[in-house]
Amino acid sequence: MSITDPYLYSASTASGPANRLFAVTPSDTQSLPFVTTGLYVGGAGDLAVLDRATGQTVVLRAVPAGSVLPIRVARVLATGTTATDIVGLA
Repeated sequence: MSITDPYLYSASTASGPANRLFAVTPSDTQSLPFVTTGLYVGGAGDLAVLDRATGQTVVLRAVPAGSVLPIRVARVLATGTTATDIVGLA
């Protein structure tokens, strides 16, 4: 049985559903494969990210487990990140 995708030819938007989901391994040197439209945090903790627009490091403190953050980032940094099970949404 084939699966029908009613959104196959719809334009992607930053506020729409993610088209790509990928595991995030925090790194101080490697950018993510895609700029995100959001991050899912599975395990509570701090999340250090590189702001896509300014290049500045921003630390989001005490992010609860199960949070979906609607943020566009190019990198999740290892230094300062204690949150776990992070999934990129793009």
